Amino acid sequence: MIALRKSLDALYTAAGVLAALSLIAILLLILVQMLARWTGEVFPGAPDYAGYAMAAASFLAFANALNRGSHIRVSIVLNALGPTARRWLDIWCFAIATAVMWYFVYYAQRFVFWSWKFGDVSQGQDKTPLWMPQGLMLLGAVILAIALTDNLLHLILKGENRIHRNLHDQASGE
Repeated sequence: MIALRKSLDALYTAAGVLAALSLIAILLLILVQMLARWTGEVFPGAPDYAGYAMAAASFLAFANALNRGSHIRVSIVLNALGPTARRWLDIWCFAIATAVMWYFVYYAQRFVFWSWKFGDVSQGQDKTPLWMPQGLMLLGAVILAIALTDNLLHLILKGENRIHRNLHDQASGE
């Protein structure tokens, strides 16, 4: 179980690192596009690539953000309840979120498959095969679904979720 726990934590961290790299890619795309404009050149598809990187950054960051307590939760309701009611409400919330996310993953993988099968390309100047950016979205969605399932099972078996809030970040106005 320790190896599984370390593997899952490494997966969530790796997804967070990929999300950060996607944000760096957006920065670089913007800088290259600015340089291209200043020199009179054209960088076709830069806004499209930045959009793909933004979608990748968002979806890849979800699982890492969940475990760090960065997702919005209505803690005021949870804190007003007793320990037993809080645990059952938390289980209910994680169960719903897990089911919805796996449902999303099921249809997202079909979406990516059909984009690949039909050879869909973007309508912009870049003509990127759409299964590539959609695949990164699917990867992030799968990792979030795994993280939600992980939290749900941990909550059921151990009595607490795996969300660790960084109170220092929250006190700094994050």
